[in-house]
Amino acid sequence: MNAPIKPGSKADRDALRQDMAVAGCTTADIAIEMRTRYRMRPREAWRHAHGWTLQETADRITQASSRRPGESVAADASLVGKWEKWPAPSSRRPSLAVLFAAAEAFGCRIADLLDLADRRSLPDADLRVISSQQQDAEQSPALAAPKPPVSTPEPTGSDLVHLAADESATWAQWAEASNVGDIAIEQLMAETRALAADYLISDPVALFVRTRALRDRVFSLVEGHQYPRQSADLYVVAGYLCGLLAWMSSDLGQLRDADTQGRTAWLCAELSGHNDLRAWVMSTRSKVAFWDGRLRDAVNFARRGSTYCSTGSVSVLLACQEADAWSELGAVSEALAAVGRAADARDTMVGGDEVGGIFACPPARQENYAAAVQLRVGQPAEALRAADSALTLLAVEPVRAYGTEAQIHISQAAAHLATGEAEGALEALAPVLSLPPDHRLAPVTRRLSELSSGMSRPYATGTAAIGLRAAIEEFCVDSAPRHLALSPGAGSA
Repeated sequence: MNAPIKPGSKADRDALRQDMAVAGCTTADIAIEMRTRYRMRPREAWRHAHGWTLQETADRITQASSRRPGESVAADASLVGKWEKWPAPSSRRPSLAVLFAAAEAFGCRIADLLDLADRRSLPDADLRVISSQQQDAEQSPALAAPKPPVSTPEPTGSDLVHLAADESATWAQWAEASNVGDIAIEQLMAETRALAADYLISDPVALFVRTRALRDRVFSLVEGHQYPRQSADLYVVAGYLCGLLAWMSSDLGQLRDADTQGRTAWLCAELSGHNDLRAWVMSTRSKVAFWDGRLRDAVNFARRGSTYCSTGSVSVLLACQEADAWSELGAVSEALAAVGRAADARDTMVGGDEVGGIFACPPARQENYAAAVQLRVGQPAEALRAADSALTLLAVEPVRAYGTEAQIHISQAAAHLATGEAEGALEALAPVLSLPPDHRLAPVTRRLSELSSGMSRPYATGTAAIGLRAAIEEFCVDSAPRHLALSPGAGSA
């Protein structure tokens, strides 16, 4: 024998909705019945009339709001529940942007989502907007008679004092409303961390599309209204996303666009006042400047980033980048001193990386930089030792970044060539040359091209060297930056 259905339970609501739908009732009819039978607030009744969970409703409100420029809402289940219960205690007043998006999601008018208690608690300005929208919907603009302006006398005495108080109360209600919740911001940061981690192992172009879409969501939220601390948090997320787009753009060979993303990331860092983000943006801009040949700028960005009191491994990476630029400039003592500062920064590092992934400098990445620096300052034996150490460290890391691993193998090959071991170079490069085209990023192709150019020296001749140069040339032609440059619309930025 089946247990009786408890009145007001989910099973009871589902049965009512199904029975009414079979009887030809509209969603509005079902919502009215839900309100009267279960004593629900109107917004809750409309949700149950559709049979949606709190999270499903949050997703639909967020999606609907994205179609209203400047009114984007990042809803979550907790926020929807608070909006439904308002104006009860421990609830939250839904803003006009929320009400417009909810009405679109539910397929109703804003007026259908409000009852007398809502209207008594809403600011007069909001009620006027809602009333105007309702009149526009009910009356054709062509038939609407123009209304003569109504002149009202300026309040005086106690009426003036009461009006000023009402105005302040209305503003306070606006000020306490927010288009984003703390849980939603936490989710945005979690998605940013996932993108930064995925970039180490994923195809860059597909990930670029995902990162751009998330950045646009965050930008839309920033253009809305939220508490100052929430605005600062959104700027942090936006800064990391623009930094990630800058890094990706650089790896795809689009250095001018990367620089633009870096400047926007810096603006977000300044607006948020977030030192870790400031340091990581300086690191990103140093990387872009290095591959753009602006080596002095690369040094200056790295040094500037190191002035911020930051946590995690960014100070290690900044010292590595400074060493990289100095070695390219031929400043041996400055380069080696910076390598030493990177080691000191590792020893004194406090805390973890806020985002991680590409915004982290694990030991293998640090040794990769050291190997490249040692090569440029004419110490191939030390470079080979650092490259071997980097590969050993990379093998025990939870994620093996294919870009870092490729550059380590290139340093190995260059060190072998410097000591006249062309066969050893060919063996070291085998994993690099087998990379799929989408993983052949600009830093890898650039370093391989430099390696190939150096093979015209006497120690790099013979059959192995000639075959290696041909393989490198073929590799660089079939690469991600090359494909992007030849894709439709690539020249119409």
